[in-house]
Amino acid sequence: MIDGIPFERDPFRLPASELPKLHLVTNHIPAPTVADVYGTTMAELRRVDIAARIKPGDRIALTAGSRGVANIATILRATADYVKSAGGSPVVLPTMGSHGGATAEGQVEMIRFLGVTEESVGCPILATMETVQLGTTAAGIPVYLDRNAAECDGIIVVARVKQHTDFDADIESGLHKMMVIGLGKHVGAIAAHRGSFRQPFKELVVEAGSVVLHNTVAPVIGGVASVENAFDQTAIIEAVRPEDFVEREKALLAEAKRLIGKIPFAQLDVLVVNESGKNVSGNGMDTNVTARVMSIWGTGPSTPKIRRIILRGLTEATHGNATGIGQADFVLKRMLPQIDWLPTYMNLLTGLGPEYARLPMVAQHDLQALCWAVHTAGAYPANTARLMWIQNTMELGHFFVSEALAEEARRDPNLEVDPNPISIPFDESLHANPLAAG
Repeated sequence: MIDGIPFERDPFRLPASELPKLHLVTNHIPAPTVADVYGTTMAELRRVDIAARIKPGDRIALTAGSRGVANIATILRATADYVKSAGGSPVVLPTMGSHGGATAEGQVEMIRFLGVTEESVGCPILATMETVQLGTTAAGIPVYLDRNAAECDGIIVVARVKQHTDFDADIESGLHKMMVIGLGKHVGAIAAHRGSFRQPFKELVVEAGSVVLHNTVAPVIGGVASVENAFDQTAIIEAVRPEDFVEREKALLAEAKRLIGKIPFAQLDVLVVNESGKNVSGNGMDTNVTARVMSIWGTGPSTPKIRRIILRGLTEATHGNATGIGQADFVLKRMLPQIDWLPTYMNLLTGLGPEYARLPMVAQHDLQALCWAVHTAGAYPANTARLMWIQNTMELGHFFVSEALAEEARRDPNLEVDPNPISIPFDESLHANPLAAG
């Protein structure tokens, strides 16, 4: 256990009264939503007539990833019911690379925690880490397919389309990445990430995805793509014919980028994040929000400029995977027992991103972390710090800002600022969470 600096001997400690007061902010950014997820999914599948590609008795694989996709169980249930109505026999496959500790049992548990069970989706769930090789890209990078998928008569790729955390392109995270990394399982994920040293990943994921898309072992017969708004709600559901994957994923990604939640300030002294996790972002904290891309080959946004980040804990759904902890400057001592280093290391070694597992400085409690962050951000006096406090990088509907940011927030027509500031609500152990208190 890391002991750090005892607070009573900490030369950088400040009285809580010297820290900034906070204002609650409500974000009213426009956020379209799908009112009837089940009905919309069914209607979309009918619109593109996926049933025409299903013969009576066909076993059809449906993909279920490890991310916290809004309404994923409902989308899968509707897709499974549609396959049944067409005379097919659906099965759901945990579709991920190294997540869940790169074990079949761990991956079943990952999707179970996201609400995906045989009862919720109405069909069997089959899990394996075994694969078959489908072929290679032009650069010789092998492309793999989940063995259970290979034994099916067809595949429907179910995926959320969104920005990737380490590169910018026309196609990032979505249908293609699900085919390459998800259906490729751990061996496929390793091959793809290794291959990115020979071929830019943004090109590789499209080319390798094409190998899966056009395979004759278990043909891809369609896709169901979802896009989420700034508040982690389903904004778009679209069924896609396999021949339209490239064109439609590009269009859906453009919409996802338009709808994504962002920090509405160009510069912060301190960002406090209550939790990170793989269900929030592939990097725990979405680098499209924090602008802290650490990958040696990654690219990302140049703003906001955040001087210091405090990370307070992990989501329960991440199952100890602390990927992205390296983005933070400070973490809390009580967070350390939450971390399971095995899935963390497995994930980041597979993705060639050990930078994201670097351990930040460890504070005894929130007060110490805030004192250190304000001090090292150069905010003097402390109550002038430009501080923002969020739940996680996916939940930006409500957050707190310091008085130094409140006036700027009032000028944003999408932001509603509570006029009554509060002191940071420290408890007896000197921990605080204004989002829980408010």
